[in-house]
Amino acid sequence: MAIVKDARTAIRLVARLLRSRKVRAQLARRLPSVPRPAPGSVEIAVYFADGPVNMYQIRQWYGPLAELARHRGVAIISRSPGAMLTLLDESPVPVVYARQVVDLERFVAEQAPKTVLYVNQNARNFQMMRYGRMWHVFVNHGESDKMYMTTNQFKAYDYALIAGDAARDRLADALWDYDLDARTIAIGRPQADHFVGEPPYPSDDRTVVLYAPTWEGDRGAAAYGSIASHGTTIADRVLASPQHRLVYRPHPRSGVVDPAYKAAHERIVAAIAAANAADPSAHHVYDDGPTLGWQLADADVAITDISAMIYDRLAVGKPLLVTRPVSADAEVDERGYLSDADWLRADDAGDVIARVERAANDAEQLARLRHWVQRYFGDTTPGTATARFHAAVDRLVAHWHEVAAARSGS
Repeated sequence: MAIVKDARTAIRLVARLLRSRKVRAQLARRLPSVPRPAPGSVEIAVYFADGPVNMYQIRQWYGPLAELARHRGVAIISRSPGAMLTLLDESPVPVVYARQVVDLERFVAEQAPKTVLYVNQNARNFQMMRYGRMWHVFVNHGESDKMYMTTNQFKAYDYALIAGDAARDRLADALWDYDLDARTIAIGRPQADHFVGEPPYPSDDRTVVLYAPTWEGDRGAAAYGSIASHGTTIADRVLASPQHRLVYRPHPRSGVVDPAYKAAHERIVAAIAAANAADPSAHHVYDDGPTLGWQLADADVAITDISAMIYDRLAVGKPLLVTRPVSADAEVDERGYLSDADWLRADDAGDVIARVERAANDAEQLARLRHWVQRYFGDTTPGTATARFHAAVDRLVAHWHEVAAARSGS
């Protein structure tokens, strides 16, 4: 068995190598025709060192970045050939390929950006953060109560753009000797001003249920995923109801660690196809598309795991249920919204239709929801968060000029 396992591993490695070579060759053919930003034109750089599997982290910033680019020079720095190819097809702002550190050095020398934004905590961020004459700003790729949101890595950045009061209190509790007043700026959720797309189903009397689980996690403390524990039952019940429509949007990494988790995901996808074949008017949806917007904005009720999807949904202000992790090792911070969440346990998944109806119609639950929306995001009036994002960037650039002037005169 060991020999068979080694052989399979070798085959996977060879296949991965061949795919990598193919991607690099495709990029090499395209790069000569890609225009580079004019020297000195990029004030705001967005650093993205990840590959295609984590494109969702940068995609959700496309709308805010496109709007910001109307006022300031913006470009994305890509370190991965696969991500670069995708960004060339998708990005609404210029993209610069910097595979090696020498390429980063050339970019910094040419552009001298004032501020660099980071959407995740990739270890390769430090290859950019070694440049000291610019602000390094963590903007994250979501808002949640995961332990990821309170990591001490926040201290590595000059500033962090956070969502609101809940994020501020979370950081104050978790981080020692971190100056929140000086190093954080609350901006709400500007992505919610740029939700895109139209629902791929008719407007009818069906109650639309968005089930948006996260992946299984790579360690026990982050085992928040519900596909294997709740998901197949949720899907079965919703698909069986002629009054409901299921929109299934799993995390793109679902099943990358646990084969059983992947198998449960595949069962849900197959069940959706079978339900639509049996009743074409149902228009159930398996959504693995690159854009996020209509799913959150249109669904009557959302069911999410402990993930950023909770807070994207809160930014919309519409009802949601949160799955309770089955792993005893999963770290659940119940001091914020999760202290008052409408929890759906695995044992209760069979009653999901009744729970959906209560979440959508119970006056007390809806009032609690409005309280938490305000606490996490402040004013969610369309356009307000975008204005706060622009004001934060303006403040950082103005401060850069103040420091630069002071140092040049010293």
